[in-house]
Amino acid sequence: MALFRRNGDEPAPKIPTKRQHPGVLRRERRALLNARDERLRDLGGLTVEMYRRSAWRDDLLHERCAEVIGIDARLAEIDELLHGSEGTRCICGAAVLRGSHFCPNCGRLLNEGTLDDPLLDDTMVEPPGDHY
Repeated sequence: MALFRRNGDEPAPKIPTKRQHPGVLRRERRALLNARDERLRDLGGLTVEMYRRSAWRDDLLHERCAEVIGIDARLAEIDELLHGSEGTRCICGAAVLRGSHFCPNCGRLLNEGTLDDPLLDDTMVEPPGDHY
């Protein structure tokens, strides 16, 4: 909009990207690794105890496994932020995590037109036919 520009030729100022400090991410990663180890030990003990009593509770095992999977997902996000790909970015320039629906910086809805990533090109189309 022309109302917000000082000069018609001057581009809009860049919005700085908001990223967590790497030290904060590393601390969170360490805490998550400790929590993951603890959950895995508990899961192993729970499995052995269920085996001893011959009383399997699939719902309890699924719940505990889901906790470990959730921790693994967050660890993958942190690893991607710390060491990951710099290719996936929003139009505003902020790094976008895989699977995100909104930009963490500007709040834009992420669809095929708002990402600058050649790997996320939607040119791959499945051939028509029966899918199993």
